[in-house]
Amino acid sequence: MKMKQVTLEATDLHKQHLINWRRHLHANPELSFQEEQTSQFVYDTLASFGNLELSRPTKTSVMAKLKGAKQGKVIAFRADMDALPIQEETDLSFASTVDGVMHACGHDAHTAILLTVAEILSAKQADISGEIRFLFQHAEELLPGGAKEMVEAGVTDGVDMVYGLHVASQLPSGKVGVIYGPATSNSDQFHVTVKGKGGHSSQPDKTVDPIVIGAQIISNMQSVVSRMTSPNEELVVSITTLQAGEAVNVIPNEVQIGASMRSLKQDVRNNAIQAIERMVKGITEANGASYDFNVIYGYDSVFNEEAATAVAERAIQRRLGEDAVLRGSAIMGGEDFSSFTNAVPGCFVFVGAKEADNPTPAPHHHPHFRIDEAGMEDGVNLFLGIAEELVF
Repeated sequence: MKMKQVTLEATDLHKQHLINWRRHLHANPELSFQEEQTSQFVYDTLASFGNLELSRPTKTSVMAKLKGAKQGKVIAFRADMDALPIQEETDLSFASTVDGVMHACGHDAHTAILLTVAEILSAKQADISGEIRFLFQHAEELLPGGAKEMVEAGVTDGVDMVYGLHVASQLPSGKVGVIYGPATSNSDQFHVTVKGKGGHSSQPDKTVDPIVIGAQIISNMQSVVSRMTSPNEELVVSITTLQAGEAVNVIPNEVQIGASMRSLKQDVRNNAIQAIERMVKGITEANGASYDFNVIYGYDSVFNEEAATAVAERAIQRRLGEDAVLRGSAIMGGEDFSSFTNAVPGCFVFVGAKEADNPTPAPHHHPHFRIDEAGMEDGVNLFLGIAEELVF
């Protein structure tokens, strides 16, 4: 695509706004579905730019439309805004002021990045052919997820391509992870209650011991991965919770088992759930017990569409350099950006933000989580580059 000679650059003032906005948001985090002050801050900041049509698709989300002077493609950029129920343990001067709540995943950076992009692009309205939508999303961290609600509210209606990013504390600044096809996993969970017959520990023959039955279920669970799923497919099943009994001389009536399941393909996802319940049913029936089986379907896998991803890759190479792109494969984490890519073609990338002087950076969702703020400028450049490719 041949681009017009339009300058899309972050000035020193834009860069200062980027830092200031991120630090303000970091110090004032709000949990999923509670982002009232955050969304109002975003709304008021956007209103100060001019040329944007603002709306509130849901109670704590914001959408800004920037309509160009000419007809063209409609593209959307997304940033999530919610924080996590984590007590911050960093020594940052702008650490969270809210007890037990922290931006431990970088959503403060995502929001500041998109605000900066909106500030820069809103001044270029006359040069735009098409429309840019800035989607400030609530509740990425908590099911059913804010993206689903925003799509249901119509924010992707008429959109040709949608883009999102995630800062990565363990990826070097200056690098951007690009994945074609599945980029994140289906993130589901299931809960099994084994219902036996309790009794005294000295008379196990008079019981139907749910602990022994539960142990068989747990031991056999990995056969769903190793023997019922092709080794060419990605599937992770992890037992994460186990509750049974309260006294050492009492065999309980029930055992409760909780598990996380990650997959990339819908058929693998469905087949694994069916195989797990079939196994639970067989083991419990063989031992004279019964069971309850409850599946909670989480976020779908984010699928990076080829053409949309190619646009992002070109933008990265052009604005950050040929060696900035790191081609990768899907991560097994979940991300509700999938609601957007289920609705329209899109792409989700990972922007490096590892602190150069920190050899062992804390992972996301950790009390010591930190990022290199310089990496945020790469996020701004990514979105600006995509805009240059598609609407200028």
